Formats: sequence, C-alpha cells, structure tokens
Amino acid sequence: MALNNVLVLSQVTTYLLTLLLALCIIIPISFHLNDFKGHCLLFSNGTWGETGQFKVAWASQAFCDYNLGWAGVSLLIALTQIYRFVAQLCRGTESTFLSAFFDVVISLVMALAALVGALIITVGYQTWCNAIMMRFEACEDATINTIDKEDGIDTKMFYTQFGTAQFGAWTSWVCWVGLSMFAMLKLCKYHQQENIRVSMARERARLVSDRHSQLSG
Repeated sequence: MALNNVLVLSQVTTYLLTLLLALCIIIPISFHLNDFKGHCLLFSNGTWGETGQFKVAWASQAFCDYNLGWAGVSLLIALTQIYRFVAQLCRGTESTFLSAFFDVVISLVMALAALVGALIITVGYQTWCNAIMMRFEACEDATINTIDKEDGIDTKMFYTQFGTAQFGAWTSWVCWVGLSMFAMLKLCKYHQQENIRVSMARERARLVSDRHSQLSG
C-alpha cells in the first residue's frame, strides 16, 4: 500500500505539472494566432522586399492547430486523472489492472503526441527565424519592427510566445514519459500481485488435494 501511495502521489504531482505546461502551450499560441491574424508562423518562409517588408509565404495553420489540439487533450486528461487519483487516495482504494493498463497506453500515446508537437514547434520556428535572420542579426530583432504591413500582423510578442510554447512542449514530453514509467511500474506491481494470488491458489488446491488423498488412504 505504501508503494502504491508513492506512485499515485508521483502521478498526481506530474499530472499537475502537465496541466500547467499545457496552458504554457495553449495560451501563447492562441495569442500568437490573434496577433498574426490567424496565420501560423511555424514553417512559414518568405523574401525581403527593397522597402524592408517581409513578403511571407504562410505555411498551414494546421501546425499551430495540432499543438493546440494535443495540448488541449493533455489538459483534459490531466484534470481527469488528478480527480481520479485524488479520489482513490481519499477512499484508500487502488486502480484495477485494466485501468493501469489503459494508463500506460494513454501515457505512451500522449508522449508520442507531445514529441511530435515539440518537434513541429522547434523546427517550424527555426524555419521562420532563418528567414527573419536574412535581414536581422537575431530573430527577436523582428519584434521591434513592423515587418509585414500587408498582412497587418503584430510581431511584438512572437519571440516570447514561441519561447514559452517550446518550453511547454518539451517539458510536457518529459512529463508524459515520466507518467508512462509510473504507469508501467504500477502495472508490473499489479501483475506481480496477480501471479502471487494465482500461485497461492494453486498451492492451496494442491494441499487440499493431498489432504483428501491422505484421508482417503
């Protein structure tokens, strides 16, 4: 029971962190889409005109939408799991083998989704910055300049927004990997307990059979 409580508390703590990190992705990307008039800078490229304006070839908004999507799912799962595990701790009950198995599957799927999202943000943002640095020395220099009057985008906060989102995505991936490990430990514990119960039942049946044989003899 003590080991189970440690695992559950570890899961609750990590899910709380995962919840906060999901907000670190959802909030800045949502503000970014508003500032950029619905355009997503991830994987966007372009050329610089003679007037110093950036003619952007906008990439698909799906890159931003994907990260909003998986982060939203991460938020909902974290809320559900926190409520579930806290309720178990209060009642003094444990998860079933089946629910522990589903926890493993969900955690692995979310770890993969987080990894894909983090890579999209990192590589996509670097593509944008490479285009920006054809004119500026550093990507953040574009935050103090009006680089695209044609689209009317506001570039003041994109550097902070995607710095926060990138941190949230990679740290979320670490958290989901950790949650996968906690869930696997719990599943192994339940599997071991089930093997012990089956062994004890077989031993009990053997002893009863031997006892009957002795009485019959």
